Amino acid sequence: MKGPSPEEKSPRKGFPRTGYLKNYITSENISVGDYTYYDDVKGPERFEHNVLYHHPHIGDKLLIGKFCSIAQGVKFVMNGANHNLSGFSTYPFYLFSNGWERGAPAADLLPYKGNTLVGNDVWIGFEATIMPGVTIGSGAIIGTRTLVANDVPPYSIVVGNPAKVIKYRFDENTIDALLDIAWWDWSAEKITENLELIVGCDLAALKRVSVHAD
Repeated sequence: MKGPSPEEKSPRKGFPRTGYLKNYITSENISVGDYTYYDDVKGPERFEHNVLYHHPHIGDKLLIGKFCSIAQGVKFVMNGANHNLSGFSTYPFYLFSNGWERGAPAADLLPYKGNTLVGNDVWIGFEATIMPGVTIGSGAIIGTRTLVANDVPPYSIVVGNPAKVIKYRFDENTIDALLDIAWWDWSAEKITENLELIVGCDLAALKRVSVHAD
């Protein structure tokens, strides 16, 4: 056996609210890795409605890794939400035409924080909000309704508004080892064969199988 196919839209039979997210993405500026799922009572096709202010002309990307778990109502705020801060008013007059176009700021005056990056095996809880340009490290956990405005270290747990690290899931040496092993890049067959080690806590055993080629 090699596990479920990442090409399946709804891998949980009888649970249409959960789907492998990459199969629902239509935007060229959103990329999602294999097996990452989104769960929503209205259906996983709702995900892109929660990627806010993602205007194509800005060009920023939302890049999500493999094996991530994304709960209902998680929102990604992209760079299109930013307003010009260099003048007296932050109001975007230029958006409303009829002579106000001349108030358009130069592109370099609009705050731009770059792409939003989510690593692998990240769990993002119910109604969390991720702000533009944030990087969330692999193995991290984002608590329910947490507001993430800064980078999140790998294998940390963050909660609150603004998000704060409340603990790390493992010690530094273990985290480094897990990032080096990067089991999420293994073949589906190898993951299936070693599933008990991946969901377990025997690091030495996981290291041993990681050195063998697929």
